[in-house]
Amino acid sequence: MLTRRIIACLDVHAGRVVKGVQFVDLVDAGDPAALAARHAREGADEIVLLDITATHEGRQTLLDTVRRTARELFVPFTVGGGIRTVQDAEQVFNAGADKVSINSAALADPALITAIGSSFGSQAVVVAIDARRNPQAADPAREAQVYVHGGRKPAGRSVVEWAREAEARGAGEILLTSMDSDGTRAGFDCDLTAAVSEAVHIPVIASGGAGTVGHFAEVFTRGKADAALAASIFHFGVSSARSLKEQLAASGIPMRLPC
Repeated sequence: MLTRRIIACLDVHAGRVVKGVQFVDLVDAGDPAALAARHAREGADEIVLLDITATHEGRQTLLDTVRRTARELFVPFTVGGGIRTVQDAEQVFNAGADKVSINSAALADPALITAIGSSFGSQAVVVAIDARRNPQAADPAREAQVYVHGGRKPAGRSVVEWAREAEARGAGEILLTSMDSDGTRAGFDCDLTAAVSEAVHIPVIASGGAGTVGHFAEVFTRGKADAALAASIFHFGVSSARSLKEQLAASGIPMRLPC
């Protein structure tokens, strides 16, 4: 059985890691390079850095922050935010990233997925999807809608439909964030995650709502996720990746345990 991955996320605004609830009410969590190094030492399988205002502000990713963070890491490193072209992706790779995450730009120009994958390999392309349930729908989770520009605007696309297209265009992974659950520590949206996991054949990373070991166990089983991402529980000392992975392994979830 394939091991499940635990990913630590750094949401960066103005060069600092921040964390909010449902994409608002941001509070400072620290320096990205220092936090990334700590999470990697404590057993995170991967680090994701998202420049959360780059797209909304119409600018490129903060490359100096990427370089400083990459120098501290010995685990895979994904960077997203403000990547609109193959050239933007190349700059981020040259700054030390192993993968790039694209969101709004991929929806605006889906051919970007194929172009980056053709140049750097599909394994290096993560398509991020910010999802919100549709409360008026018969099946709110399976009919969830995509949002763009840092969750500010509806894209007019079904999450499941867009995930399938992203895979067809060459995405190597889907990073699925439940906007309804984000920052609440009340649990992942397992129904939404399962709907996407069942719709595609590439790995799905669940994001939004992590609060306890049980939440991770549930998203790996009922939610059928390949990986789970968390931020605040790591940044603010609720748990370390090492402790989390040890507890998950003890409950029968296959984990790559740190030495």
